Amino acid sequence: MIYRRGGSVTRRDRPSRATAETDPATSVTRQGGGRGLNLAEPSGIVTGVDVAQRMWRLFEPVHGVPYLSPASAATWEDAGLKGYWRGYFAARAAPLGLVEAAPVVGAFFSFSPAMVARVVPAVWTHLSPEKALVVRLAAARAALGPVVGALGADELTELAALLRSVVERLPVAGRVLGAANVALPWPDDPLGIVWQATTALREHRGDGHIAALVTAGLDGPESLVWRVGRGGTDRAFYQQIRGWTDDEWDAAAERLRSRGWLDATGAPTSAALTAAEELEAVTDRAARSAWDELGPAATERVAALLDPLARAAAGTLIWPSPTGVPDPRTATPA
Repeated sequence: MIYRRGGSVTRRDRPSRATAETDPATSVTRQGGGRGLNLAEPSGIVTGVDVAQRMWRLFEPVHGVPYLSPASAATWEDAGLKGYWRGYFAARAAPLGLVEAAPVVGAFFSFSPAMVARVVPAVWTHLSPEKALVVRLAAARAALGPVVGALGADELTELAALLRSVVERLPVAGRVLGAANVALPWPDDPLGIVWQATTALREHRGDGHIAALVTAGLDGPESLVWRVGRGGTDRAFYQQIRGWTDDEWDAAAERLRSRGWLDATGAPTSAALTAAEELEAVTDRAARSAWDELGPAATERVAALLDPLARAAAGTLIWPSPTGVPDPRTATPA
């Protein structure tokens, strides 16, 4: 199977079932990648794309850098967390506080409960949530430092102020991860503010997306089977990074077939494709109010400042992205 990272191509064999079920606290899956959710495949900054969709395509790559950067991994290891998934779950769950596995399963949605339970709550015996927040910000600074040169110091300061203004406008009712990230104290440096803001925006949008999936009647494994059927990366990859067994995946596929969303070959039906378009539109609507309140002129300025940073960040990420965000380097510059 072929994966792209930073524009280069590498080849990996299909992971075995045993690989998919390996203890995530000691396994690393940094080299996978896939097409993910990419409904109409429009390129990043284009006319006619909803403002929330447009801005997501810019802040998602910036947010994602620390999860794949070797510098970030070293920061987590220096803090006492060895193994990719310990750092991942600690970083994303830390804003929720000292939680057990169940709230993380609910908030993260697409992860197998068994996979989450192998890491949470045991990870808090190595690193408290309060310390994890400090480490994740340090990891973000270490990861973004090499790419932030795409902006000048004054531009970075301006972007930080604008993004903070957007985050402070976000409605948080019903958005657990988004609210937890919005409530965090702000860093005292522009780069830290930019990363924390993109993370709050990302988790806020993710909460809305999960709400849309639930409203559409989809559970975690069904959402992944549905994504693969619509052209996402292969089944083995998602089983590996989300922890679902073969039996659980097959059962989810059968539920989708019974619903009329997959045909006998596993391909999406017209009803499934229509539902996908509607679901993404719902996600965009749920995420756009803060941008509407910010206003078109300021939003355009945020896009212009984020664009070179997103393009620089893209060189460190996996493409196509498992999150479904398009590669900003293929888009027309803002």
